[in-house]
Amino acid sequence: MNAARRLRTLLAALALWAVSLACVAIEEPRFDVVGQVGDVELRAYAPYVVAEVTLTGSAEDTGNQGFRILAGYIFGKNQGEQRLAMTAPVAQVRAPVKLEMTAPVIQQAEAGSYVVQFVLPADVTLATAPRPQDPRIVLRENPAKRVAVIRYSGTWSKANYDEHLAKLRQALESARLVWTGEPVYARYDPPFKPWFLRRNEIWLELAGETAPAAH
Repeated sequence: MNAARRLRTLLAALALWAVSLACVAIEEPRFDVVGQVGDVELRAYAPYVVAEVTLTGSAEDTGNQGFRILAGYIFGKNQGEQRLAMTAPVAQVRAPVKLEMTAPVIQQAEAGSYVVQFVLPADVTLATAPRPQDPRIVLRENPAKRVAVIRYSGTWSKANYDEHLAKLRQALESARLVWTGEPVYARYDPPFKPWFLRRNEIWLELAGETAPAAH
């Protein structure tokens, strides 16, 4: 078998492996689709509990480090050494910092600081979630919210992210929908999954007065 044929065989095997992994049911936070704007999906999320860590560094470095820290927590580095089911997505967002000024208090993104989140299983509450051993990990409940979501495949590059974030914002502006806060980068797949099979999303939270009503 020549080198080109071996390479094609390897790529086909990797693709089949990734497809088989995609068929495994991974729990996600519950949501209802309440609208569509072009390629953008409008979702209403119920409250859900997250474990999160705030780190300083580049988006790539903090994403990788945050994943390792939070994976350690759900795989038993907690009080009681309880193992929790892996869920999706892994979310990353710029960390806000409060600037104490004259009224009002203004929030803006702090350069180089990111929050990385794991969603905990639906049957886990703040009261029942095991306490993390790592003091950097915070457990909290995300409130119910409505978000606009653009989904895309491909690499986790900044260029790919920026391209789709611009499309998301343009779609919302065209529909005269207002968003609030920083964009959330949601990744659903492990790094060994081929880039062309990955599910990536960017979320923007819709402002209350402009969010579509749930059906």
